[in-house]
Amino acid sequence: MTKEEQKSYMVSILEKIVNIPSPSGYTKEVMAALAAEAQSMGYHVEYNHKGGIIILVPGKSEQVLGLGAHGDTLGAMVRSVTKEGYLKIFPVGGYMMSTIEGEYCRIHCRRNGKTYSGTVLTTKPSVHVYDDCRTQDRVAENMEIRIDELVENDKDVEALGIGAGDFVSFAPRFEYTPSGFIKSRHLDDKASVAVLMTFLKYMHETGKKPERTLKIMFTNYEEIGHGASFIPQDIEEFLAVDMGALGDDLTGDERKVSICAMDSSGPYDYDMTNCLIRLAQEHGLDYAVDIFPHYGSDVSAALRGGNNIRGALIGQGVHASHGMERTHIHGMVNTLELVKAFAGVATDHD
Repeated sequence: MTKEEQKSYMVSILEKIVNIPSPSGYTKEVMAALAAEAQSMGYHVEYNHKGGIIILVPGKSEQVLGLGAHGDTLGAMVRSVTKEGYLKIFPVGGYMMSTIEGEYCRIHCRRNGKTYSGTVLTTKPSVHVYDDCRTQDRVAENMEIRIDELVENDKDVEALGIGAGDFVSFAPRFEYTPSGFIKSRHLDDKASVAVLMTFLKYMHETGKKPERTLKIMFTNYEEIGHGASFIPQDIEEFLAVDMGALGDDLTGDERKVSICAMDSSGPYDYDMTNCLIRLAQEHGLDYAVDIFPHYGSDVSAALRGGNNIRGALIGQGVHASHGMERTHIHGMVNTLELVKAFAGVATDHD
């Protein structure tokens, strides 16, 4: 599998999965798509009770390395319906309300399984009408969804089957530019899911075997804090592949793989982190070591859940995280190569 084939697959699988709605708690479709893709390569897949999946890759030894990325994303849930027929929402995951203003969305009905389109707006959406529309606080109470249906009141909305508790997903607007940038919502963390799927594809196509048995986990509640709170008990080390935060005094960028030494949950394993830095240097990868004070990962959840593991965190740099995100194909490739090296699979930089 050539470098170009790996890039092509990575972009195509990423575009596919970012277009599958999957806010935390509404992830069955994306998990089924990932399971089917892994099974088509001949890998054994099982679901945990929470709805995440675990993919088994036999290694040269029976020691088990866990690799993880999360398939759930930010989103919202319908809180109530106004008398005028608009939807009030409550966020799923932590983002600024200003980042979803004007965004197209879909409403996923629990009652009848139907999906409707709409637009997220403020309650004062027009400069031609409201004097304070520019200064209105962008908070959940001031946001609502305009449904693309002929509704004039709450009874009309109810007749569609829409009500409190329905999930809302945001349009990703995926684009892969000629300069190699990938911009889309939900690169946190579907870019990393694409990296791990490409790693699976690479091993399948080349027949290369990892040093340790791998259990690759795609979790589905990371954005709300408990994605990998329980993991298979035979895992000794767990490497989360997530996004690298960018900005302020951080040294990462969209073309590098970020190695996180510490986040809001505290320092990651000293020896694992040192090993990742050494491997990045040995294989000539573009990398950065940073601290993310406003960040947590699936390893954080696994450690808080009492799992007896060592843990570390890496990921391609993602600009404007939890907003209109952007990364670069080089950052994803550097992340892929570091995953290969840590798993003991010969890399394309050897």
